[in-house]
Amino acid sequence: MLALQWLDQARGVMKRIETTQLENIRRAASLMAKSIAAGRWVHTFGCGHATIPVEEMYPRIGGFVGFHPMVELPLTFFTRIVGEMGVRQFVFLEGVEGYGDRIMESYDFDPRDTMWIFSHSGINAVNIDVALRAKALGMKLVVCGSEAGFQNKPSRHSSGKKLFDLADVVVDNCTDAVDASVPLKNHQDKIGPVSTMAFVTLVWMIITTVAEQLVEQGVKLWIHPSHNVPGDTTAHERLNDALREYKRRIADV
Repeated sequence: MLALQWLDQARGVMKRIETTQLENIRRAASLMAKSIAAGRWVHTFGCGHATIPVEEMYPRIGGFVGFHPMVELPLTFFTRIVGEMGVRQFVFLEGVEGYGDRIMESYDFDPRDTMWIFSHSGINAVNIDVALRAKALGMKLVVCGSEAGFQNKPSRHSSGKKLFDLADVVVDNCTDAVDASVPLKNHQDKIGPVSTMAFVTLVWMIITTVAEQLVEQGVKLWIHPSHNVPGDTTAHERLNDALREYKRRIADV
């Protein structure tokens, strides 16, 4: 049954993350905790399906203030497939050098911030533009992607650098370069990608570690509560408190 083959592949990725990436997760979380404790931001960025982990972490029930999602609409919204903002435009735009520089010019950053980029391949120009600018501004850079899978693949950026070359910390998503994991009879291409599942796994392993470190330092977390639990009479109040704190901080971005 192909469903079970995919599930087995997904479990294998999660097990490899557990056995090989815990130290990198701790190192990444330490950089992020330092930024949030300073009243600053962890800026999060990705293109295409790599925006899914960005949208998963904040705003989200169980997420907390300190993570600033940077989602560039033409690089993520291509569900129309063809026509306006279609797949072909997206594939072109993520390879356009200089586009990432324009994105970064639209925000204000601080050297105390951390930039967190998701990219399975780490080779496309927009992500590398963003990373280079973040480093030039003095920010720490955390990258999640398939570093091992793309070890021998060339960059598509004129710098010759891949995201993994620029990062202060790389957390490998432990997936193959191809991403799709299940072979299909009479077809050349596999189905069932696993990188999104791996990215979401890394999101919550890293963020729970950030939370653990901040609480140990005595830092208050502004957590988004579930507002759907019957009997929780203060949930909306706590949600409003978190949103007020986000609004206060975002004024500097």
